[in-house]
Amino acid sequence: MGLWDHVIAGMLAVFQSDPVLGVPITLLMVLGGFLLGIAVGATPGLAGPMAMAISLPILISIFGYSSDALLPVLGFLIGIMKGATVGGAVPAILFNTPGTPDAFMTTLDGYPMAQRGEARQALRVAHFSSAAGDTFSDVVLILCAPFLAIMVESYLDLPEKAALLILSLAFIATVIGKSVGKGIISMGLGLFAAMIATGEDFYPRLTLDQPALAEGIPVAAAILGVLILGEVFKALEDIHRGAQGPRAVPRSDETHHEKRRLGLRRLLPYIGRSAVIGTCIGALPGVGSTLAATLGYTSAKRHYDRKKASGDREFGEGAPEGVAATEAANSSVSGANLIPVLSLGIPGNAAAVFLILAMDSIGGFNPGPSVFQLGGGIGDDAMNPEMVLAFGLFTTMFVANALNWTIGGVFMRWVGVMARVPKARLLPIVLLLTLTAIYVQETSMIAVWITLFFGFLGYIMRRIDMSPLPFVIAFILGGNLEATARRAFAATGADPFFLFNSPIALTFIVMAVGVVAWGIRKPAS
Repeated sequence: MGLWDHVIAGMLAVFQSDPVLGVPITLLMVLGGFLLGIAVGATPGLAGPMAMAISLPILISIFGYSSDALLPVLGFLIGIMKGATVGGAVPAILFNTPGTPDAFMTTLDGYPMAQRGEARQALRVAHFSSAAGDTFSDVVLILCAPFLAIMVESYLDLPEKAALLILSLAFIATVIGKSVGKGIISMGLGLFAAMIATGEDFYPRLTLDQPALAEGIPVAAAILGVLILGEVFKALEDIHRGAQGPRAVPRSDETHHEKRRLGLRRLLPYIGRSAVIGTCIGALPGVGSTLAATLGYTSAKRHYDRKKASGDREFGEGAPEGVAATEAANSSVSGANLIPVLSLGIPGNAAAVFLILAMDSIGGFNPGPSVFQLGGGIGDDAMNPEMVLAFGLFTTMFVANALNWTIGGVFMRWVGVMARVPKARLLPIVLLLTLTAIYVQETSMIAVWITLFFGFLGYIMRRIDMSPLPFVIAFILGGNLEATARRAFAATGADPFFLFNSPIALTFIVMAVGVVAWGIRKPAS
């Protein structure tokens, strides 16, 4: 079977899935996830990964663990990821309240526009820029992920793959957060948690003779605890300390704005430049949309300062170009972040973590270089089911983009009221839903207690300004790293220096050491 056979089969898997009310279930799931994502993104205190975390166990309990459930579940999660990206501009523009760090750059020009009565224009610019950047990023994903996977499978053997995982973890621990030391500690804790009760021994290890840990730490419990409950606990404490809610935008007459439309031609250079920046940043594991938004904004400001006319607004005073540059940059990260996920099996951000968690929980799709092998390693004429699922996933992403272009802007303006919901009411609901979702999936109170334990660990990490993302990614990759290292050790005749005998593996190890050394030497931000 050729490449186009897999492409067509992946598209048919989406458009010919079991119908509900005459509509394929996968398309309905993408639509539901997309609308939920916009509402969540427009609500301060919530975020796309939070909604994905709560939804995943519930979706699995509904659809089960068969391979037929994978595309509907992933379609819903993809919809949330894309909807939350475009919805995050709503509170930033209307209430000067960035729901995520990257949305802070949107407030710099979006909120001043809203103060002038141009909130509708700012939302339109944000929507168009976000949809354009996201679409560009998805096109790059489809072109680059198969090529990178084929190159990795052709040139990297087991020692090189183990070294590549070490390099990825070192890179993630270094670039995420303000302190390299804290990033490495977070990564080390994640690897330690992943080692509990695993390995090839006849008895569980590191369990302290606790039967509850004999089968290892539930993946969903650790990830949801550290990422979601930790954030909820910290946010509740901030509310208790008297943090202020979003400020309402004064009502102004927008009829003048409705007559004055900003020319699209003027925005396109800023959108294009930021989309390229965001895509390049997103393709690097662990480098998220915050850096992309910052670089996109600063690059656009330099270009704007050279081109602006005498009567134009400055950046930071309500320039639509600032909104366009920021939203295009942070939205183009989402598709590019899946390049290392699908080609290497390495998640780059929190949203990608839950996509991998869904793949691991349901089964039938193991992200990595083998995904894009024709024949799936079982013959040239055989269909590779994982490649079919990959192109089905690409199809759901373009369906979500089509929804964004058509109904995203309208729904985005409707859900502006969500920004008025007090966080003090939302966060306890999120806490209850997360614990309920864990119990639904694990059907054990032990899993709930483990989730609470990791929730307090995530809270402590945030209180000492330690990013929990290296912990989560190391926890996910820990088992794969150990298995790859064991196989490489055995394949090289039990050579303890297998990481240093291969020039490529040695290069990766030197790069890992160099990344950490560079991170330690760079000045603190």
